[in-house]
Amino acid sequence: MFLLLACSPAFSADQASKSTFLSGIHKKNQISCADCHGKSLAVNDSETALNKNCVECHGTLEKLASKSKEHINPHNSHLGEVNCTTCHKGHGPSKAYCNYCHSFGMKIPAMGSAEQSNDKKWTQETSQKKSKKEKMKTESADVVVIGAGGAGYVASITAHDAGAKVILLEKMPITGGNSMLAAGGINAAATRFQKARSIQDDPAEMVKETMKGGREKNDPELVKVLAYRSSDAVDFLASLGADMTDLVRSGGVHADRTHRPVGGAAVGPHLVKVYRENAAKRKIDVRVNSEVVKILSDNNGTVTGVQVKGKHSGLYTIKAKAVIDTAGGFAANNELVGFYKPQFKETASSNQPGATGEGVVLAEKIGAKVIDMEQIQIHPTMGGETKVLISETVRGSGAILVNHAGKRFVNELTTRDKASAAIFEQPDKSAFLILGEDIRKSNVQIDGYIVLGLVQESDSIEGLASKMGVPAAALAATVDSYNKAFDAKNDPEFKRQDIPRKIAGPKYYSIWVKPGRHHTMGGVKINTEAQVISTKGTPVVGLYAAGEVTGGVHGWNRLGGNAITDTVVFGRIAGANAAKFIKQHTVKKP
Repeated sequence: MFLLLACSPAFSADQASKSTFLSGIHKKNQISCADCHGKSLAVNDSETALNKNCVECHGTLEKLASKSKEHINPHNSHLGEVNCTTCHKGHGPSKAYCNYCHSFGMKIPAMGSAEQSNDKKWTQETSQKKSKKEKMKTESADVVVIGAGGAGYVASITAHDAGAKVILLEKMPITGGNSMLAAGGINAAATRFQKARSIQDDPAEMVKETMKGGREKNDPELVKVLAYRSSDAVDFLASLGADMTDLVRSGGVHADRTHRPVGGAAVGPHLVKVYRENAAKRKIDVRVNSEVVKILSDNNGTVTGVQVKGKHSGLYTIKAKAVIDTAGGFAANNELVGFYKPQFKETASSNQPGATGEGVVLAEKIGAKVIDMEQIQIHPTMGGETKVLISETVRGSGAILVNHAGKRFVNELTTRDKASAAIFEQPDKSAFLILGEDIRKSNVQIDGYIVLGLVQESDSIEGLASKMGVPAAALAATVDSYNKAFDAKNDPEFKRQDIPRKIAGPKYYSIWVKPGRHHTMGGVKINTEAQVISTKGTPVVGLYAAGEVTGGVHGWNRLGGNAITDTVVFGRIAGANAAKFIKQHTVKKP
């Protein structure tokens, strides 16, 4: 999609090709610096006023999306409401943020050329003059939260509602983190939504299955907290306005425990939208393009704040009475993955580009204990050669896995580590998901995979087999055998417990999948109060953590659906305890 970048007059294609960055394009159209930046020309790290002017001139994302005729609509994506400057840069080459994970042929203005060195030089010189001229500023807050993913938002909202002044910092240009990419749902036991459907489940079973899935290497006390507070976590999300009413089964569990929006929509974009709206309603100070480079502490090891590197503001300090580290994992960091697990370095990652592990390093530098870093989870179903994760709920909805011989080879609802290992054992180290029309209709995410070109379809199993390049007779026999297992409510060959739907027409579908790295189970050690534990075995005073930056909750393998549970349960605990800590250690003035 080619976006017009001047209110009046519109620039021509020839002008655009000769312009440098968007600043040059605007200048050619008599748009001054002050028109975009304001009279002071000051730009905060979140580029708030700048983006406000973008919208006033060009329209909202929704308006721009309605005008798009492209196959992939960049202004209407799972990323939700994001800043225009996430993709469109004024003094640097523009790049579609989608292409950090995808390979879409998107054309946007000022994508970069050799002519742009002058703008780069201007930006660098301006930044250097500013840093020399200004002293490092200092701000203050009750609580600073590092990382605006799911755990960060939950912790911020919880701490705010407990009376704390909160600043939420995100190094990337958008919020959401890996939670934005979560596809399946949130696991929770004995919820009101399960009870309404007469689904028998209880936290004790969730503890057993989570421990078993983690190969009994989890911290059992953390797992108990995860399970026994999971129902409250779902109620908390519902209280914020989230839809968690639909239920499906993920691998390694005995019941429909994974809660998601109606129709099977991806849980991540839905929750992040809800989080953003709730943070805005509370007027929580959320800053993007703001990287925490150091957690500060005094001579006693008590946390006193953070040092931040802002995109425009440079280095500054925020004094805080408590810090919550929710900066996520490191599955997008090839070097770090390669250090801990060399055999996984060349695998694709399903993570967002900011999942590079700084949160673990920051905590470790002030004495935090780090555990299980070599435990890196491989997800069995990523879309072929892409970074797109094919949700476990597709298998939970009834899809089967077949190899290049057209045969099933594993229980599709086993744990992720076992399913991945089974695929790696196949001669081609890849497999196909096979599903029918009812399965497709039960899960709206599949429509998204169709749009992305990841799905093959046919009016017959034989036609589908031909497109897949597998023996038609073998695939037909496999599907027939599976459908008989559905009728008998018994899968004698692979012991799959849940077969919710037949694989039936009028259309049949396949998705080529490969395993890829997905979740890092290791990180900073915490206790049940979400306090970060030091190498000495005692809590680091004033430092809390939640989400994928921590280790111990998932052991050596995470069950699908437990990541969102982790972010909500321990995000709430971290936020509440940080606020409580502040109240207990605040000296009242006489």
